[in-house]
Amino acid sequence: MSQHLKVGERVVKTETLRGGITAEMRRLTVGTRDGGTRGLVLRSFVDSRYLEHAADRLSREADALTLLTGTGVPAPGLVAVDPTAAHCEYPSLLMTCLAGRTVLDNEGLEKRVPLLARQLVTIHAVRPVEPLREYVALTTADTVVVPRDADATVWAAAMDVIRRPAPSYEGRFLHRDFQPGNVLLDERPSQSAGARITGVVDWAAASWGPADLDVAHCSTNLALLHGPAWGLQFAEAYKEAGGVLAAAASERLYWQVRDALACSEEVQQVAQPWREAGRVELTTRVVEERLDAYVTALMDAVG
Repeated sequence: MSQHLKVGERVVKTETLRGGITAEMRRLTVGTRDGGTRGLVLRSFVDSRYLEHAADRLSREADALTLLTGTGVPAPGLVAVDPTAAHCEYPSLLMTCLAGRTVLDNEGLEKRVPLLARQLVTIHAVRPVEPLREYVALTTADTVVVPRDADATVWAAAMDVIRRPAPSYEGRFLHRDFQPGNVLLDERPSQSAGARITGVVDWAAASWGPADLDVAHCSTNLALLHGPAWGLQFAEAYKEAGGVLAAAASERLYWQVRDALACSEEVQQVAQPWREAGRVELTTRVVEERLDAYVTALMDAVG
């Protein structure tokens, strides 16, 4: 990694960042020749469970960061990537460090949701010159994990929704994991206009697909973090920000349900980083209950 620093620079401090599930994230403080410092972030796949997909995810993120340069989307700048660990101990990607922090608190959510929606509309407006890989949806009706004490009839109906063929769609550039944990904000009191988004991170699953899928994913995360009502509101906020979703309610439901059911398979993985970030009340059981309530609300909305 040192070969990617400027002449006379050296790493003076490393700090492990919280919130990563598949990869280890470290903030590097680099001492500069003039006595100052600058920040970099190193993503490394150190867990053997995720090494199989490391090269693909790192290459995909490197391509996305390159694509986003100059677009106005506040993404990190790519410094270097070693997807196969040819030069590093582990498959890794080095990028610039953005200002701001993730905010997962309930307080101020009514102001952050429109910010998230506007940012996602901006991301979906990016038009890649080269074709991107199509999105991948790994969840099937047979892999869904029904929460304890959930209404089996409701969940069976939800699983039937994703047994149908995927609706046709107009493709968009997708982040594919757009949610509050991957958005950095500046909430300093000196900001007269209020909070502002300073960065969107974790582009390892960037792909091409329906805008509804990104919206559904953020909706699910909001429902689990803050309650089902917020998940239902995000799609409206996205449309109010100028975003366009599928015209038919049945098509929108397909993507909403598909993402919600995908979370059923990884509730524990999702909840743990949130607790580590300070939301200690979000036990696996609480998140399961919110997911059940959200799926029920989605199915009730279509009668």
